Amino acid sequence: MKIAVDEAADEMTLNLTSLIDVVFLLLIFFMVATTFLDPEREIAIELPRASSAEPRAELPDELVINVGREGELTLGGRSLDRAGLDAELLRVARRAPQTPVTIRGDRLVHHEDIVGVMDACGAAGLSNLAVGTLDSNGHGG
Repeated sequence: MKIAVDEAADEMTLNLTSLIDVVFLLLIFFMVATTFLDPEREIAIELPRASSAEPRAELPDELVINVGREGELTLGGRSLDRAGLDAELLRVARRAPQTPVTIRGDRLVHHEDIVGVMDACGAAGLSNLAVGTLDSNGHGG
């Protein structure tokens, strides 16, 4: 007995294009929606005090020093004067002299202010320096 075989049924395939699009959209959504803050520090709790406690000194992976148009210095969101910057750079250099430092200066800042920050980094022992710029598309680099 001869059985008729439908050739269209043998070549049944599953189109994964839509599924791949959905996966990429989910990936993009989670990348954008994820915050990179330490969630433990965001919890509003009041810690007890201890008389022998010392402040925990975590070193950053990179120091970013911002130099404003008038020469004002900002490090880690804190405004500093030149003496405060020198002290912070010495503290970091003692523990990790290979720490990269990026100096981001306003485009209208005096060259002398940028050189002063570079000199302070060198005096502290930090030699892995970079100057922050924008590419032609306006993205930081």
